[in-house]
Amino acid sequence: MKRIKILWVCIFILCLVTPLGLLASGEAWGEWGRDFFVKVFGFIPEGLVRYSNAWNAPLRDYSIPGLGGVLGYILSAVAGIGLVMVIVWLLGKTLSSGHRSSS
Repeated sequence: MKRIKILWVCIFILCLVTPLGLLASGEAWGEWGRDFFVKVFGFIPEGLVRYSNAWNAPLRDYSIPGLGGVLGYILSAVAGIGLVMVIVWLLGKTLSSGHRSSS
């Protein structure tokens, strides 16, 4: 139970620091597009070309259609945090029920 509380505290802290992304400049780590690779490496890796259209983000560019700028960014962050919290909660329920049945 203590580990779950630590996990929720960590998620809460991440929620508090989410708006810091508004202060960052440049590309977010791991969110590189084709243009980034061409600029930095001079080519686009084959795997990126092959799989670049395999997934489209539901809230592309951290925005919600019809809402601009900061408000869209914050609401998309809240949606993402909510989704992560639901997944963590479901995973915790699933793992804890499996643990109880095996004891």
